[in-house]
Amino acid sequence: MSYGDGMNARVRSEERRAEIVRAALEVIAERGYRGASLAAVAEKVGLTQQGLLHHFPTKEALLVAVLEERDQWDAVPATQWRVDLLASLVEYNAMRPGIIQTFSALLGESVTEGHPARAYFTERYRQVRESMATVLRAEYGDRLPNGLTPERTAPLLVAVMDGLQYQWLLDPESVDMPGAFRDFLALLGEDV
Repeated sequence: MSYGDGMNARVRSEERRAEIVRAALEVIAERGYRGASLAAVAEKVGLTQQGLLHHFPTKEALLVAVLEERDQWDAVPATQWRVDLLASLVEYNAMRPGIIQTFSALLGESVTEGHPARAYFTERYRQVRESMATVLRAEYGDRLPNGLTPERTAPLLVAVMDGLQYQWLLDPESVDMPGAFRDFLALLGEDV
């Protein structure tokens, strides 16, 4: 096998892995992680289950790839976040219900003992709270207009964002997720 052939094979393998991850996102959004099967993902991409296992040796490995892929879509260095940009993130999320549904389904399932994504979400939320506290401190200093510290406000901010996502997924006609989040920012003293 020549160098070029090896490179082409690697590129095809990476493309196939990306296709599998996209299919897994769809299957998990439809059925949740526990209800999703490797066979269903394999069928969606035209592989046998054994062919899928060549790329992802376990269901847990595929789940980690799905979560990492989702994080890449939202990757913004913590130093570049500002409170006003959070409203833009909520608006962006309102344009991609499938991704939000997948994330929410996995998050909901991950609270159970032994779930393969539990450690991922625990660490992710620790980092998100820390990042939000940094954003709030940059905007307001050591105290927000409501008197709370950025560290005390950060979990509330994250809870509002995620809670609105659940409400919006359940009843998108009744819940204006971006509008409700802007209302919350107004409670913090933001003019959005």
